[in-house]
Amino acid sequence: MNRRLAKPSPDLDLHDIDTWLFDLDNTLYPLESGLAAVASQKITDFVAELTGLDQRAAHILQKRYLNDYGLTLAGMMRHHGVDPDVYHAMFADLPLEALAPDPALRAALRRLPGRRLVFTNADLAHAERLLAHLELADLFETVFHIASAAFTPKPSPLAFARLVAAHAIDPARTAFFDDVEVNLEPAAALGMVTVLVGPAEPTSDRHWRAPDLAAFLAQNFREPR
Repeated sequence: MNRRLAKPSPDLDLHDIDTWLFDLDNTLYPLESGLAAVASQKITDFVAELTGLDQRAAHILQKRYLNDYGLTLAGMMRHHGVDPDVYHAMFADLPLEALAPDPALRAALRRLPGRRLVFTNADLAHAERLLAHLELADLFETVFHIASAAFTPKPSPLAFARLVAAHAIDPARTAFFDDVEVNLEPAAALGMVTVLVGPAEPTSDRHWRAPDLAAFLAQNFREPR
């Protein structure tokens, strides 16, 4: 099945969904904003200063920890004793000028019935700052952030187990949206509808595609008349 979804699909039924989970970075705003690249450079600088590595070696270590643990911070905590509050402080001044509120996305999110939650590997301060800037904060019941998961990041199944337990989530009535395909796998295994957001090409057709999140929601969910 081709799940690119350029138009509404009769195979995708979202009307039984009562919990809507959204990743934050590069999901509720587009990768093309360039914010991810700025954040990545800040992390590289942090790793270089902490370890004494040059930029190239620090970047390699950063990505190794990301690949091994799902989050660079997790590797930095495990191998270097990094305080997560110190780590997260470097994102407090991320420039947000390239991000603009998206009225179409706001309208599409407002139409979704039931609960809407953000599930992010970022910290709460970053999430709240971005949601406020994007004018979406009032649409979400809560943010399940990295401290909420006891610093166990996606894609660990344990992070999902902690989310489900904390918010009494029924996976069979839940849809999860993320821009990283590997983060969708544990959700799919639990029985959630999973949607890969953004331009990334999937490695399989296990997940639905949403190159544009606002368009996907507008095309594939309509309130019952």
